[in-house]
Amino acid sequence: MNSLVVKNAQILSECDYFKGWVYVENGKIIAMGSACDIPAADAVIDAHGLALLPGGVDPHVHIRFPGGSHRETFVTGTKAAAAGGVTTIVEHPISTPPQYSPETLAPRVEAVKEQSVVDVAFLGAAGGKKINEIPRIAEAGVWGYKTFLHAAPEGREKEFVGLTSETNYELYNVMRAVRETGLPMAAHGEDNDLVAGGIAELRRTGHTAPIDHAKSRTALAEALAVDRLIRIAEEVGCKLYLVHISTPEAIEAAKAARARGMDVTIETCPQYLYLTERALNEFGAYAKCNPALRDEARVEKMWDYIKDGTVDTVGSDHAPYTVEEKERNSQDIFVAPAGFPGLETRFGLMMKAVADGKISLRRAVELISTNPAKAYGLYPEKGAIRIGADADFVLCDPMAGFTVKKDEMQTMAKNIAKVFDGWKLNGVIDKVILRGRVIYEDKKVIGESGYGRCLLKGKRR
Repeated sequence: MNSLVVKNAQILSECDYFKGWVYVENGKIIAMGSACDIPAADAVIDAHGLALLPGGVDPHVHIRFPGGSHRETFVTGTKAAAAGGVTTIVEHPISTPPQYSPETLAPRVEAVKEQSVVDVAFLGAAGGKKINEIPRIAEAGVWGYKTFLHAAPEGREKEFVGLTSETNYELYNVMRAVRETGLPMAAHGEDNDLVAGGIAELRRTGHTAPIDHAKSRTALAEALAVDRLIRIAEEVGCKLYLVHISTPEAIEAAKAARARGMDVTIETCPQYLYLTERALNEFGAYAKCNPALRDEARVEKMWDYIKDGTVDTVGSDHAPYTVEEKERNSQDIFVAPAGFPGLETRFGLMMKAVADGKISLRRAVELISTNPAKAYGLYPEKGAIRIGADADFVLCDPMAGFTVKKDEMQTMAKNIAKVFDGWKLNGVIDKVILRGRVIYEDKKVIGESGYGRCLLKGKRR
């Protein structure tokens, strides 16, 4: 038996927030209480009044291996997760090749078993060109699917094999195939015609500065795509997970669908809550992400949906690249890849929202732990402090402040992590615990590569 007690903690359990203890045995939560009769255990951690929160579940992470190991590996990416209070990542298929079949998934599963510091769940690629693989990869253990409505970005075609649904007919058939698996479909909603046409027009007229990225990927492009996703998913009966929503217009469409009884989950990301399109002028390609950053009014409105419970999850959309890739052509913003690291800042940015009085601590935990776990079927083992769950914890001071220092990050892509560098955030992490074992403490990742598990749906853990 391997047992642990965490005592003198402010425990945010599924039902309460109380000072007490949690007893863990063989990686599972066995008991908790507030009385003085604390069970004996092999190891004891005295929290000294710190908050004990569920380990983070990041529903939107890109690691890149294989084919992109110069950007990130499962070693560095999951160390970044641990440092950011994340004990489980949901990894999205943009690798070379992406996991569209059991055969393309297999090497990624083996890499997790050898390299990972935290637990990993995979989504499978779902696209019109590989539609016959959709049921096969479900049997291999993915927790959902991912598709893009736009064509593969120029120069990155191999990363998007089997991952795009570029026509309504393709999307309709992909969603029908996904429906038969019972799993959710995560979809990147931007209208391909508007985006491609916008980029071509801007290039033709010599408008290729960083701010022109926002002009090419408009709020309308997102709203039109989300409308289409909703209409087809509703017709077909496919569970829909809308990733990195950046506009109130798209959220209102999803709210209307919910009112009709549709199963639709809404995700946003910290960048759409804290950054505006002005960051493109300041940071250039380092602030480029898809969808693009929005104007101040839309960013402010997004907080209303965070506060009132409309938004279900906050994912990082962790997207590592090299400096060379980001600076490939400083005269044409459309050449640079979109995205930046986020695993190590998501927790601090959401704790800042708590410290600033925007949301409660429980609401923050719903957004970054509980709801992501529920959305992909990882709950009740993940995402909550409850009897029988995995003993995944973040021991922290939610109100304590710290300064983001990109040079101290774990991700291989720390040199491009410029947009939040130097920010004053909240939520100083003391320890991160995965299945009863400390994997991060004293600002160091101490978890071993290979301790993290590959979580395969329907397979024995």
